[in-house]
This record gives sequence, C-alpha cells and structure tokens, in this order.
Amino acid sequence: MKAPCICYYFDLFLILSFYSTIAQPAFDYPTTANLSTTWTNDRSFAFDRNFSYTNGPKVRLILLGEPVGPRFGCGFYCNGTCTSYLFAVFIVPTRLRFPQPEVVWSANRDSPVSDGAILNLTSTGELVLRDVDGSTVWSTNTTGKSVAGLKLIEGNLVLVNVNNSVVWQSFDYPTDCLVPGQRLFRGQQLIPSVSETNWTSQKGLFSLQVKDKGLFAYVGSNPAQAYFSWPIVGNRTYIVRPYIRFGNGSFSLFFFSDDPHYPDNMLTIPQASPDQYMKLMPDGHLQALEWQSAWLVVSDLLTGDLGDCNYPLACGRNAICSGNQQCSCPVSSSPRIDYFRAVNDRQPDQGCSQITPLTCNATHEQTFIALENVIYFNDIVDLDSVDIETCKQACVNNCSCKAALFQYGSNSSDGDCYLPFELFTMMNVDPNVVHRNTSAFIKVQNVRSPPSASTSGSPRSTLGVALIAIISSVLVMLLGICILISIIRRRRRDSQLEEEFIGEVPGMPNRFSYEELKTATEDFNKKLGEGGFGEVYEGTLEDGSKIAVKCLEGLGHINKSFLAEVQSIGSIHHVNLVTLRGFGAWKSQRFLVYEFMNNGSLERWIYHRDREHVLEWECRKKIILDVAKGLAYLHEECRQKIIHLDIKPQNILLDSDFNAKVSDFGLSKLIDRNQTQVMTTMRGTPGYLAPEWLSSIITEKVDVYSFGVVLLEMLCGRKNFDRSQPEESWHLLSVLQKCWDQGTLLDMVDKYSEDMHIHDLEVVEMMKVASWCLQYDYTKRPSMSTVVKVLEGVMIAESSLDYNFINPKLLNTVVENEKDMTPLLASVLSGPR
Repeated sequence: MKAPCICYYFDLFLILSFYSTIAQPAFDYPTTANLSTTWTNDRSFAFDRNFSYTNGPKVRLILLGEPVGPRFGCGFYCNGTCTSYLFAVFIVPTRLRFPQPEVVWSANRDSPVSDGAILNLTSTGELVLRDVDGSTVWSTNTTGKSVAGLKLIEGNLVLVNVNNSVVWQSFDYPTDCLVPGQRLFRGQQLIPSVSETNWTSQKGLFSLQVKDKGLFAYVGSNPAQAYFSWPIVGNRTYIVRPYIRFGNGSFSLFFFSDDPHYPDNMLTIPQASPDQYMKLMPDGHLQALEWQSAWLVVSDLLTGDLGDCNYPLACGRNAICSGNQQCSCPVSSSPRIDYFRAVNDRQPDQGCSQITPLTCNATHEQTFIALENVIYFNDIVDLDSVDIETCKQACVNNCSCKAALFQYGSNSSDGDCYLPFELFTMMNVDPNVVHRNTSAFIKVQNVRSPPSASTSGSPRSTLGVALIAIISSVLVMLLGICILISIIRRRRRDSQLEEEFIGEVPGMPNRFSYEELKTATEDFNKKLGEGGFGEVYEGTLEDGSKIAVKCLEGLGHINKSFLAEVQSIGSIHHVNLVTLRGFGAWKSQRFLVYEFMNNGSLERWIYHRDREHVLEWECRKKIILDVAKGLAYLHEECRQKIIHLDIKPQNILLDSDFNAKVSDFGLSKLIDRNQTQVMTTMRGTPGYLAPEWLSSIITEKVDVYSFGVVLLEMLCGRKNFDRSQPEESWHLLSVLQKCWDQGTLLDMVDKYSEDMHIHDLEVVEMMKVASWCLQYDYTKRPSMSTVVKVLEGVMIAESSLDYNFINPKLLNTVVENEKDMTPLLASVLSGPR
C-alpha cells in the first residue's frame, strides 16, 4: 500500500489521448447525497466517476465539492495494485481536467476495505462502511440524530439536518492533514501514518496537539516529549479555547476570549495557492504541499525553528547529530569503549542500539558516558536548581531513566536536570552560541569481566587446616540460618518490592488496581480459558467496555513472561494485534488487561467439535490475511524485530466481526534489526515448531513456519495431529506430502465447508502458500510481507518447492505429548527467561 498523501505521477498524455476517442461526459458529479443511498466499491461506478492513473491511484468518486477555492472529492481511494481501499476525502488541483488526488482525510486508514465494500447512508441517518464480508469497519454513530443528508463542503464531509445544521463532520476527527480553512481545536491532534508505504496511524510516536498553552509537537509516549512548542503569549486571563487555523497563506495560532480573538502568532507559507494542504509526516516534519505540475513541499514549517538536527529522529534513537545532519553513536573516552553500534552502517540516520542492554537488577554494573556541549530537543525540567551529581544519581535510582541531561549557566551547582525514559537524537552545539553549559550522561551497562583464577597458597600446618575446617563449618551453619531468615523476610516483602519494580516498567498504558479488576471480573468467576502461564477471565469496566484479564501467578519466570509480553505489545499498535489496555499487580500476581474478543480464539472455529462453527471461505481468507499482516508488522515494521514464537489457533483471537488479531506475547523475542538470527532455548507448542528449533538458532522464519501450519489447519478443518484419523493420517504434514505426490490436494479440504469446494482453485493456491511457508530449509520460506502480497494478489507463490515436510524428531515430540494426554505448556518448553 502507498501512503495516502505521497506524490503520484501519471502519464497525462495517455489519459487525454484516451478521452479524445470517446464522448466526454459533463463534469456533473453530485455534491450531496440523500438518506437510504448505497455505494458499492466496484466497477458499477459510472465511468466518469472512476478514475485510474498510470502507476498511480484509483478513485471511485462519490461526491465532488463546489469549485470554490480548492476542489475536493470524496469516495473510495486506492493505489498501486488496489487490493485495499480507503473511504477518503481528497484534494484535487482545480487546474486539471483529470486531477491527481491527494488524500487529506480517511475514515478507515487503520482498516482498509476490499473491492466490493459497501458505504451506506442509512434511512436512520448513519453513514456506515462495511467490508465485503459484511463486517462493520467504520460508522458515524449518528442514528436517531435527525440527519437529513450528506454534503462535502470545502474538504469537510458533513452530515446535516433539515435546517442545514451540522450533525457530524470529518473536521472533528482529523487524521494527519489540514486543508485551507480547517481549524484544529484543543483536544484534537494530527497523527502521521507509520510510513509512506503503510497507511496505519503511527500512534505513540509523533503527534501535533493543541493544548491550553499553545501548539505542541510530541514524540514518544512514556511520557511524550515535546520537540516543538508554539506558546500563546500576551494576556492569558481571557483564554477560553485555543485553536490553530490553516489558510490564506499562513498557519496561525488563535484563541477565543471575551475580547475579539486575534492571531497570537503566525507562520507564513510561501507560494500560497488554493491547491495546497498541510501534512504531519512520518518523520515528525510538518509540511505544506502545493500542486506545481506535481505535489511538492513548499514549506517545512517547523524546520525554521528546529533546524535539521533538532528533530527527535533526525539521527534515530540514542544518536548524536552534528553540523549538516552528520550522525554518530555515543562513545566513551579514557578509555574508549563502544557501548553503542549503528543500527544500519549504511544508513547512519537509523540510530544506535546498545550493545549490552540495560538491566534493572544489575544497576551496580551501570555507568555513564559523559558528553559535553550536547543538547536535547525537550526543554522540560524534571529537577531544577540541582548539581550534576544529584542529576546523575536521580537517573541511577530510576530504572526507566536512559540518560541524565544537565544544563547550567555560570554555576554548575544550580542547574536544570531532565531524565528521559526514551532517548532520541541529541545535538552537538557551540556553547558560545547557546550561551549555556550543557552535558549529557548516557546510562550504559558494563559487561562483567570474568573473575581471575586464584593462585594456590603456601602449605599449611595440620592445625591450621583443622581450624579452617571448623571455622568453615560454623560459617556454613550461620550462612544457612541467615539464608533461611532471609527467605522468610523476602517472602514478606516480595509484594512491595515487585510492585515497585513493575511500576518502573516502561511502555505501560494504564494501571488497574486489584479491586478494579476483582469487581470487573465478578471476583474472577467468569473464566474464559487458561494457558501455560495462568488463567484468563472476562470482565466489564465501569465505562461498560469489556475486557479480558490474564492472570499470571508466581515470581521469577512469571515476571519474565510478564515483562516479555509488555515489552512486545505495550508500545506497538496494529489493527491485527490484540490491544493491551493496561496491567495490574497484587502480591505475587500479575494481571494483563486486554480488549475483549467476542468470538474467542480461532481454535473454536476450525476444528468443528460440534460442527456448528463453520467459517465461509471469504471469512477464512480474511482471517488468514489479517494474521499475515499482524506478523509482517511484528517482523518488519516495529522499531525492534519481534518474533512471536508461539503462533497457533489458540493465540489468534476474533472480534465480533471476525477480524483476526494475534495475541499472547509471553514467549516473544525482541531482537535488533541488524540481527539476522538469535540463539535461544526451545519454546512454543509441539506441532507448530519449525525444524530449526533443534539447533536453537532461530529467525523470524519460525513464525512463518507456524503460520503455515495454522493456514493448513484452516484449509483442512482439523488439527495438525489428530488420533481420530486413520493412523497413516495422524500427521497433517504427512497427508499434505502424500497429496502433493498424488495430485489430490482437494481431498484435504474441510469437508464441512461447502463453499470452499466451490472456490477450489483459490484453495489450491492457498495450499501452495502453506507449502511455501512449511519449507524444511528456513531460507527458502517467504517473509510475511511477501505472504501478504501473495494473499492480496500482488505476487504469485513460489512454484519450485520441496514437498518433503516430514521432520521425524519434531513429529515424535507431538506423538509423545499426545500419548501423555498432557499438553506441553509453553512454560515447560521455554523455561525461565
């Protein structure tokens, strides 16, 4: 997918030549729509409302605004292969007969829809977007609010009543763009897309927000750090509600007051024209774009104040920016020790990673890299009027602190201290220019040196040896008594110590008290299921929202599982990953609070224990694609590569609309992007383990293998190991290998699904995808992003495959597990981490 607001180029000559051969219809697109109107995202659109551009977007136009100022359209929008669509508002240059659009607002950028999706303005006044499978993707929630029609007014999609008053408008729900005349009020924000190739909103990284004191650009979420501020000056006594406005060649900050409102400040945008819009980019830049034979950046609005180096990710995380955006990693001196390395040697602006990660329980082995004349974009002060040592000690005492940033004037004992929990780009400065002294102390973990071998002493007398033996025995006894007392005392204070420790874990979205969770789950009586690390309960919060509470009980390995899950999913957001809403801790128990998934796990729907839950083919395809997108995001789009390590139907959850989300990150592994493989102990579930687990050296391709097993189970409607089958068919992979040899793949298809046999060609193609993912040699398996492209029809599956899927050692593991009739839990396989 292409980003909604990236520039697209097309061959205007070809389009004009084509249209010269046919009668050109009048440009009479509707500007309004009445109730009980339905639009289907397919070729049924009239030709003059269905524009396609060579190597560019496709627009299925629904409404076109009045040609006053900038011209706006509204409809279904896609780009490239057009396997997914946005319902969007887009700006079109007024000077073109066949304009090239740029998306400035979309209803469903986190959940694109397919060809065949339906938009309906219902008789009750609600605008609803449903995907091809009938699931509701987006809605205005305006039923019963006296809506009379739909209009597009100067880039604002509006539902109005009979008096032409606004009932609902898209301007109240901005995405990443502003158009001329649009205001951004307090409480509203712009959030950029993840990248130019991923429409998903980049929650938790960059945002542009209006607050009581002005306009602020933030990065991060733990807590958010302001890298740009545009404060309101003057008399604040009368301020009621500040807002910003884009238009008339400027970007202005206003506020309402008892006096007439007036602009508090203004940024002038050069070369202003009607064909212009503003966008918050994935890298945190706020840019004004204008049509000049193509969409070009005419102003980078924040750079004038920030410069190139003062953006949070100018050089990535943990990096230093110097001069003309020259990037480097922090290095200690006297002696020189490399604690950091570049994430990508060929792209130094991708930041730096710590060679030895910080460890909270080894603070005595931590030290600081001291850097002089280094400043940070965030000017918030955690401690004021302190000296350098106080600032550094405050960082030592806080596990989440990544650095101590200190600045002062003439007196080093009276300075300001900032303690960031996330460290972004720092900047080298000339002290004569900034007129203050600045220092940065970066917290790093020392590598413990191996103890030196002790040398043997001189011969001792027999009496000396006896005395030493007696003393040693007494000391051992005393030591044993001390250990026993220590254990007793430690158990008494475990709860307090553990809760203090948990409170310092970065990335936590919300903390629930034990009483809140106890009330929500009706004293933990509504049990949903259980796994290797605990039980899961259904609950309802005071606001009426439903949750699933995962209870982890015990210490040691439970904390490791808890931290693994939080570190994996706590700071990432994707429509196909289950949302972690918060956490709780009470004594030795840990609680993870997730969004509730009405339809439970995929396991319930594909094994047909009661033959009632049979999924239709289109629904199965969507679930398969959802899981693939979730894994592709984990492997390729997160700041650190996340390997899930336990993909199976039980860990794939379905919401009320059968949208699939990957869950249970208790075994996941985070590795740096420059690592190609990692060594770890075996973890996961028999039957879904890739062959390379036997060597303990794994890559993200172990998830690809597990995905292949799940995909095969969905196509066949049975478990990968099933004793109810004839003995020669116990192992599903053995059946797959045999059917490939005999050319009888359709014999494997779920016999309870009638429509799968109707779509037999598609099913066989899906079998090829599964077989590709199940290759014994992991280097021959596709990446999950490649799987997504194949599923979306952009690519075709590899045809030159090895159909020898059998791995006797792993199959025997499954057999032994089944013989014991005791599930081999994840904790048994992984052990403490």
